[in-house]
Amino acid sequence: MSPDTARPEPPPQPRPESPTGRMAAHEARQRLEHERVTRLTQLRAVAEAGWAADDHVMVVQKEAVQRVLAEIEAAFARLQDGSYGVCPDCAGPIPAERLEILPYARHCVACGRRAAAAGER
Repeated sequence: MSPDTARPEPPPQPRPESPTGRMAAHEARQRLEHERVTRLTQLRAVAEAGWAADDHVMVVQKEAVQRVLAEIEAAFARLQDGSYGVCPDCAGPIPAERLEILPYARHCVACGRRAAAAGER
Protein backbone atom coordinates (compact mmCIF):
# COMPACT_ATOMS: atom_id res chain seq x y z
CA MET A 1 0.00 0.00 0.00
CA SER A 2 1.44 3.37 -0.96
CA PRO A 3 1.78 6.20 1.61
CA ASP A 4 -0.99 8.10 -0.19
CA THR A 5 -3.48 5.28 0.34
CA ALA A 6 -2.36 4.27 3.83
CA ARG A 7 -5.10 4.20 6.38
CA PRO A 8 -4.80 6.63 9.28
CA GLU A 9 -3.77 5.17 12.60
CA PRO A 10 -6.76 4.50 14.88
CA PRO A 11 -6.88 6.55 18.06
CA PRO A 12 -5.16 4.95 21.04
CA GLN A 13 -7.47 2.71 22.97
CA PRO A 14 -7.71 2.70 26.76
CA ARG A 15 -5.31 0.24 28.29
CA PRO A 16 -6.80 -2.70 30.19
CA GLU A 17 -5.96 -3.23 33.82
CA SER A 18 -2.27 -3.73 34.29
CA PRO A 19 -0.33 -5.63 36.94
CA THR A 20 0.26 -2.30 38.71
CA GLY A 21 -3.43 -2.15 39.60
CA ARG A 22 -4.75 0.34 37.05
CA MET A 23 -8.48 0.19 36.57
CA ALA A 24 -9.75 -1.63 33.49
CA ALA A 25 -11.14 0.65 30.79
CA HIS A 26 -14.60 -0.92 30.82
CA GLU A 27 -14.82 -0.58 34.60
CA ALA A 28 -13.72 3.05 34.41
CA ARG A 29 -16.31 3.72 31.70
CA GLN A 30 -19.04 2.14 33.86
CA ARG A 31 -18.06 4.21 36.89
CA LEU A 32 -17.97 7.40 34.83
CA GLU A 33 -21.39 6.62 33.32
CA HIS A 34 -22.79 6.10 36.81
CA GLU A 35 -21.31 9.42 37.97
CA ARG A 36 -22.73 11.18 34.90
CA VAL A 37 -26.23 9.79 35.46
CA THR A 38 -26.08 10.72 39.14
CA ARG A 39 -25.05 14.31 38.39
CA LEU A 40 -27.67 14.71 35.65
CA THR A 41 -30.29 13.49 38.12
CA GLN A 42 -29.06 16.07 40.62
CA LEU A 43 -29.34 18.82 38.00
CA ARG A 44 -32.91 17.77 37.18
CA ALA A 45 -33.81 17.81 40.87
CA VAL A 46 -32.37 21.32 41.24
CA ALA A 47 -34.28 22.49 38.17
CA GLU A 48 -37.52 20.97 39.41
CA ALA A 49 -37.15 22.40 42.92
CA GLY A 50 -38.80 25.64 41.85
CA TRP A 51 -36.15 27.88 43.34
CA ALA A 52 -35.91 31.57 42.71
CA ALA A 53 -33.11 32.78 40.45
CA ASP A 54 -31.60 34.70 43.37
CA ASP A 55 -31.42 31.64 45.64
CA HIS A 56 -27.66 31.62 46.22
CA VAL A 57 -27.50 28.09 47.65
CA MET A 58 -29.25 26.55 44.67
CA VAL A 59 -27.10 28.53 42.21
CA VAL A 60 -23.93 27.34 43.94
CA GLN A 61 -25.20 23.75 44.01
CA LYS A 62 -26.05 23.85 40.31
CA GLU A 63 -22.63 25.29 39.43
CA ALA A 64 -20.88 22.61 41.51
CA VAL A 65 -22.78 19.83 39.74
CA GLN A 66 -21.98 21.38 36.35
CA ARG A 67 -18.27 21.53 37.26
CA VAL A 68 -18.30 17.84 38.16
CA LEU A 69 -20.08 17.02 34.89
CA ALA A 70 -17.32 18.85 33.02
CA GLU A 71 -14.72 16.82 34.93
CA ILE A 72 -16.56 13.62 34.03
CA GLU A 73 -16.59 14.56 30.34
CA ALA A 74 -12.86 15.34 30.55
CA ALA A 75 -12.29 11.91 32.11
CA PHE A 76 -14.13 10.27 29.20
CA ALA A 77 -11.77 12.12 26.84
CA ARG A 78 -8.75 10.87 28.81
CA LEU A 79 -10.15 7.35 28.65
CA GLN A 80 -10.45 7.69 24.87
CA ASP A 81 -6.95 9.10 24.34
CA GLY A 82 -5.28 6.61 26.68
CA SER A 83 -4.21 9.10 29.36
CA TYR A 84 -6.86 8.07 31.90
CA GLY A 85 -5.28 7.09 35.20
CA VAL A 86 -2.07 9.05 34.60
CA CYS A 87 -1.44 12.24 36.55
CA PRO A 88 -0.69 15.08 34.11
CA ASP A 89 1.57 16.85 36.63
CA CYS A 90 3.94 14.07 37.71
CA ALA A 91 3.16 11.49 34.97
CA GLY A 92 2.72 8.88 37.69
CA PRO A 93 -0.23 6.50 37.87
CA ILE A 94 -3.32 7.56 39.77
CA PRO A 95 -3.98 4.71 42.21
CA ALA A 96 -6.92 2.48 41.28
CA GLU A 97 -8.31 3.01 44.77
CA ARG A 98 -8.54 6.76 44.12
CA LEU A 99 -10.23 6.17 40.76
CA GLU A 100 -12.71 3.80 42.40
CA ILE A 101 -13.76 6.57 44.77
CA LEU A 102 -13.42 9.48 42.33
CA PRO A 103 -13.42 8.04 38.79
CA TYR A 104 -13.00 11.47 37.21
CA ALA A 105 -9.87 12.30 39.28
CA ARG A 106 -7.33 14.14 37.13
CA HIS A 107 -4.41 14.03 39.55
CA CYS A 108 -2.76 11.67 41.98
CA VAL A 109 -3.37 12.57 45.63
CA ALA A 110 -0.14 14.56 46.10
CA CYS A 111 -0.57 16.60 42.91
CA GLY A 112 -4.28 17.03 43.64
CA ARG A 113 -3.44 18.53 47.03
CA ARG A 114 -0.94 20.91 45.44
CA ALA A 115 -3.49 21.94 42.81
CA ALA A 116 -6.16 22.52 45.49
CA ALA A 117 -3.73 24.57 47.59
CA ALA A 118 -2.95 26.67 44.52
CA GLY A 119 -6.68 27.22 43.94
CA GLU A 120 -6.98 25.02 40.84
CA ARG A 121 -9.64 22.41 40.19
